[in-house]
Amino acid sequence: MLRVGLTGGIGAGKSAVSRLLAGYGAVVVDADRIAREVVEPGTPGLAAVVAAFGESVLAPDGTLDRPGLGAVVFADPEKLKVLNGIVHPLVRARSAELEAAAGPGAIVVHDVPLLTENGLAPLYDLVVVVDAAPQTQLARLTSLRGMAEDEARARMAAQATREQRLAVATLVIDNDGPLEALEPQVRKVWEELTARAGAAAKAAPGAE
Repeated sequence: MLRVGLTGGIGAGKSAVSRLLAGYGAVVVDADRIAREVVEPGTPGLAAVVAAFGESVLAPDGTLDRPGLGAVVFADPEKLKVLNGIVHPLVRARSAELEAAAGPGAIVVHDVPLLTENGLAPLYDLVVVVDAAPQTQLARLTSLRGMAEDEARARMAAQATREQRLAVATLVIDNDGPLEALEPQVRKVWEELTARAGAAAKAAPGAE
């Protein structure tokens, strides 16, 4: 198994790369998606969040009121630490389950937005960084996602810098251009991943 960390700044296009890699055959483990799944209604995760923050964090339909909870925790570092202490272990456990189910020969791509910020690069065999210039990120966030410019700049500033992400990269995908320019790069990265996975399999103990 080849374990790949995939990351990139907000608006860099990491999700597009993730979808393309999945299309080539990668097993994608999406940390953001799992973080939502582990606090769905009826889960121990949601029960733990409610126990820590009260029923005011629930929407009328019983789901987690994400904007409301976000307003609480992002204004208080200690409360954010409490929330992360609940959610992160659940995400790690579910990610490990999905990885184990992928099988020994799989190429498992862990889509992790805050890989650089949380110092997770050493956990993977290699790290792929989707890179875009800050002005490109800003343009995408304001035009495609409808964010106000101040909000977009704040979200970008809260993440690692471009230089910090590139410092942990094994492979870099330049996504400053259109989708047509992205696809050939992702195909080349996939070829590199399959080559590395094949080499690792041959070098494994017991391999002929």
